[in-house]
Amino acid sequence: MNERFGNRPEGAGRVGILRTGAAWAQRLSQTWVQRVAQMLLGMALALSVCAEAPAAATAKPAPVDEARVARGRELYLKNCFACHQMRGQGIPGVFPPLAGSDYLLADIDRAIRLVCEGLSGEITVNGRRYAGVMPPALLNDEEVALVMTHVLGNWGNSGPEVTPGQVRKVRATTAYPTFEALQQANRYPPLPKAPDGFGLREVARLPFRPVRMTSDGRGKTLYVLTEQGDVWRLDPSNAALAQILPAGRYLERRPDDLGGPLFVLGMTLDRQKRLYIASNQQNKATRPYQNIVTVYRSTGVTNGHPSDLKPWFQTNYPGSPAYIHGVEHIAFGPDGHLYVGNGGRTDGGLTGPDSEWFGGGETPITGCLWRLRTDVEPPSFEVYARGLRNAYGFAWNDAGEMFATENGPDADAPEELNHIEPGRHYGFPYRFADWTKKAYAASPDAPEGLAFTLPVANLGPDGGFAGTPMFTFDPHSGPGGIVFLGRDFPEGYRGTFLLTRFGNFIRSPKENSGFDVLRATLRRNAEGRYEGHFHTVLSGLGRPIDIHQGAPGRLYIAEYSRSTHSGESYGPSGRILELSVKGR
Repeated sequence: MNERFGNRPEGAGRVGILRTGAAWAQRLSQTWVQRVAQMLLGMALALSVCAEAPAAATAKPAPVDEARVARGRELYLKNCFACHQMRGQGIPGVFPPLAGSDYLLADIDRAIRLVCEGLSGEITVNGRRYAGVMPPALLNDEEVALVMTHVLGNWGNSGPEVTPGQVRKVRATTAYPTFEALQQANRYPPLPKAPDGFGLREVARLPFRPVRMTSDGRGKTLYVLTEQGDVWRLDPSNAALAQILPAGRYLERRPDDLGGPLFVLGMTLDRQKRLYIASNQQNKATRPYQNIVTVYRSTGVTNGHPSDLKPWFQTNYPGSPAYIHGVEHIAFGPDGHLYVGNGGRTDGGLTGPDSEWFGGGETPITGCLWRLRTDVEPPSFEVYARGLRNAYGFAWNDAGEMFATENGPDADAPEELNHIEPGRHYGFPYRFADWTKKAYAASPDAPEGLAFTLPVANLGPDGGFAGTPMFTFDPHSGPGGIVFLGRDFPEGYRGTFLLTRFGNFIRSPKENSGFDVLRATLRRNAEGRYEGHFHTVLSGLGRPIDIHQGAPGRLYIAEYSRSTHSGESYGPSGRILELSVKGR
C-alpha cells in the first residue's frame, strides 16, 4: 500500500504550515552531521545563512552598502556554493572549507588568483590534504572583488575588503590576464556529430543557465526554466526568446525565508495546457529549519501563454544546509496524475547534532517519489516509491512503465536507472546500485526484512560499462532528463529512451564521465528484471541537463553551461540544441 499524507488546498501554504512539519520532525532522532553535497547538475542553488563578523566594540562601524553585500552573497551562491556549501564548510576530503580556512587567510592575493585562474593539484587546508580541480570562475574584476569580500567577511572569517583594482592586478599575472581572455577561453563548444538519420543544430544561446524544458509537443513554443524560477518562451523556428514569467511575480515570500528559493527545478504542462512549477524554499520560522515545497499552477492565459501562477499544493519537512535535493522533477503520468521526485536531504542517511537543522537523517517523505492525485481537489498526496536519492528525471514507455534516473552518493557508487513500481524500495540510504557494503561506515542499517529493488543492469557498451554488467552508470556522471522515443523515430531508436548525463564534479574514479546523451535499449531478462544496452548518441556536450520532445521527431537538449569536461568552469550560460529526424 502507498502511504498517504496530508495535503494543502490551492492557495494554502502560509507560515503556519511550518509548525506542523516541525512537530513531526521533532519526534524523529535529533542527531545529524553535515556531510558532503552531491553535485548535479549542477545543478541545485541554495541561499546562505551568513554570520557576519562582529565589529570592534570600540570602533564606529563603517556604512554598509547593502546592495553590494547582497550581490556578493548572490555571486557566491551561483558560482561557489555547489562545492564549498552554504556556510563555507566545504565537503570533507573533496572540496576544502572556506570558513576558518588557514590556506585562504594566509595569502589573499593567492586566493584571488585561484578564483581567476583555477587550481589543480594538492593543497593542505586546516591540516587536511585536498587534491582536486577548481575551474576559474567566469566573473569580472568587480564580481571577483564582491564574492571574495563576502567569503572573507563571513562564517567567522575576518579578512579585508577586496577591491576591483586588487583583482585586476592579480589577474594580470594569471593564464587569463584579462576577463576578456577568460571569456574567450569559455567559448561555446563545437557541435558534436549527429547520429545517422538525424540532424543536430543550435537553436539559441541563452542569457541564463537552463534547468528544465516543457511544451505542448506541437513544435511552436518551448518553455525554458531557470534555476531561480524565471520562465522564458523560445520559438525554435527563429530563436526568438522572451521572458514571460519572472520568478518574483509568482514565488511566495514569507517572514524568515532563508534568502530566495533554494532552487526551482520542476516544470511541466498538463493536458489543459496549464503550467506547473515546483519550488523549494528554506525557512527558519521554526526549529528545525524547514524546506517548503510548493507546486504552483497557472490560472490564466496572457498573449497565448500560461500566466497567473498560484500555489496548488504545498508541504514541508526539515531542510538541510548541505545535501538537500528537494523536489527536482515533476511530470504527468499516463494515469493523469502528477508525479514528483523529491530527493534526499542527506548524502547517505548520516546523522549528527545541529542546533538549527534537523539531525535525524531522512524523513518519511524525502528520498522518494510522490504521486499527487489530480482527480480530487485539493490534490491528495501519497508516497509512490521509496529509496531514491535524487531522481532528476523520469519518463514512461509505451506500456506505461516508469523509469527514473538517479544520482548517487559522493562515495563512488554507480549512478542508477530504475524501473519504478509502486510500493518498491530502491535502496537509499541503505544501499546503492548492487553494493552489499555500506557507502560510509556511519551509514544506517536497513530495517530488518526491507527488500530492495535493483537498478537496471548496464550490459554495455557505453555509460561506464567495463566488460561486466554494472548497475547502471559511471559514478558521478549525473544522469538527468530522460525521454521515451515513439513511432515517429526511426528503427533502432523507436521504443528506446534517450537520457542526458550532466557530467562529473568529483574526479574519482575517472577524470571525466558524462557530458553526453545515451540511448537505452531495455528488455526484461529471464528473471523478469530490466537490463539494457547503452550507446552514446552525442558526446562532448556542455553539461546537458534536460531533454524534451517538443514536436514529432524533434528533441531539444538543454546545455546548462559550456563546460565539456570536469576541469572547466560551469559558470557560463548554456544553450538549447535540436536533434531531429532527417526529413522532419
